[in-house]
Amino acid sequence: MKICFATNNANKLREIRQILGESFEILSLKDIGCVEDLPETHETLEENAHEKAEYVYNRYQIPVFADDTGLEVAALHGQPGVHTAHYSGLRDAAKNMQKLLAAMKGKKDRRAAFRTIIAFIDARGSHAFEGSVSGHIALAEKGNEGFGYDPVFIPKGHHQTFAELPAHEKNAISHRKRALEKLKRSIVHSR
Repeated sequence: MKICFATNNANKLREIRQILGESFEILSLKDIGCVEDLPETHETLEENAHEKAEYVYNRYQIPVFADDTGLEVAALHGQPGVHTAHYSGLRDAAKNMQKLLAAMKGKKDRRAAFRTIIAFIDARGSHAFEGSVSGHIALAEKGNEGFGYDPVFIPKGHHQTFAELPAHEKNAISHRKRALEKLKRSIVHSR
């Protein structure tokens, strides 16, 4: 089954393909000829994921899923949250992590969670799936794997950041994996 993943983020696309394996043929926006920037105009992960999926489905009529992910930090009242990708004002992972670590300086409560919402749309309608993973913010960046905030997020039950874990270990426990498993079960059961 061909499904479009509504992203041009090569890191996310690679991760999704690794997690789903050969169960589905995952197409990127580029693969379907979509070169537009997808809208993200809302203040919740759920609304942004749905907006992106709906945009692609309405224009290309292909089964599609879109995600929006937020890093929610307890000591920062859930921030950066929906603004995770642009926390520093730019879509720049290094600057975003620098701002986060500066905001966490001196904070004892370092609890955090990554939360992913996946919105899926096909001819049968739309569905949303959530996945999350709890952990805490490291004192400094560690590791070279992964992307985004992976060098500063330590998942619960681990002593290494997502960026220090091999991809297969991270993908086995990640927020995105948990949401994708729900999506996969839903698609398989609806066939």
